[in-house]
Amino acid sequence: MKTMTRLASILFLFAVLLTAFAGCGQKKEKVVIWTSGEDYKNEYYLSECRKKFPEYDIELVYMTSSAIAAKVIEEGDRCSADLIVSEEYGYLEKCADRLAVLPDFDFSVFLDEIVPTSRKYTPELKNGGCVIVNTKVLADRGIAEPTCYADLLKPEFKGLVSMPSPNSSGTGYMFLRQLVNEWGEDEAFSYFDAFSENVLQYTSSGSGPVKALEAGEVAVGLGMTSQAVVKINGGNKDLKILFFEEGSPYSMYGNAILKKSADRQAVRDVFNYLATDLCRGDNERYFPDQIYKDFAPVVDGFPVGIKYGNMQNDTLAEKERLQAKWDH
Repeated sequence: MKTMTRLASILFLFAVLLTAFAGCGQKKEKVVIWTSGEDYKNEYYLSECRKKFPEYDIELVYMTSSAIAAKVIEEGDRCSADLIVSEEYGYLEKCADRLAVLPDFDFSVFLDEIVPTSRKYTPELKNGGCVIVNTKVLADRGIAEPTCYADLLKPEFKGLVSMPSPNSSGTGYMFLRQLVNEWGEDEAFSYFDAFSENVLQYTSSGSGPVKALEAGEVAVGLGMTSQAVVKINGGNKDLKILFFEEGSPYSMYGNAILKKSADRQAVRDVFNYLATDLCRGDNERYFPDQIYKDFAPVVDGFPVGIKYGNMQNDTLAEKERLQAKWDH
């Protein structure tokens, strides 16, 4: 009897060990997020999602806005992404056929004017632009602080200006869109022809100009107000935010589920958490321009009373037309 009992105990222990080893070998369900967001925000999103859902393998991949849309359209159901985050509205419209409708999402919490009619993506942030200068570079070179766009055409700024390309960056495009609206198309394009003579580099992403400013490579960058605030609050006191007479250009960014992944519970779990809790946290931490009906946060160092520019006619068709003209 003792032998039988001992044998039963050994068999039970063996079964427990087999179960444990089998559990260790199980793979977590993977959820892939593509984003055009900034590093600091991506770190926040990824760390919070992984804490919330330890049972999922969550991967976040950065690409430019244009690259995300192009890959989603080209790859279709072969696309490795399940979610798109921090993507400019125009690019989301461009790949809308690949996106899932979100009938169960509560859009009523957002300001009515920013809710997309298709209900295929959720508002995430209002991204405002500004002119950012490195005061140390200006002082070292004896250059006066610019007060208008015309100042950036002066010969002393040659090779000292950076701007995102309107063909790859939503940030770059919003500057082009605004000046076309403010000045007329011919005048705006004539300006950028002259402006290009002073540009060190048209960057592929909206964060490029601030990185060049931090490195002291340029004196002036056309970039995102939120990113400049983060850098200044982080200790870079050489950077200064300016707004010219035309005011701040802006664009809307949103989040979406790929249609091919819409039936997966893990994808819906991550999306709902990201598009509600984390989006609100992002609004509170980095992009305080109001997008919620009941929530208007304040961020230290973020300019108040910003005059926003003329962004009318910001349609997908107009964007593609102006981008094609920019190419030529």
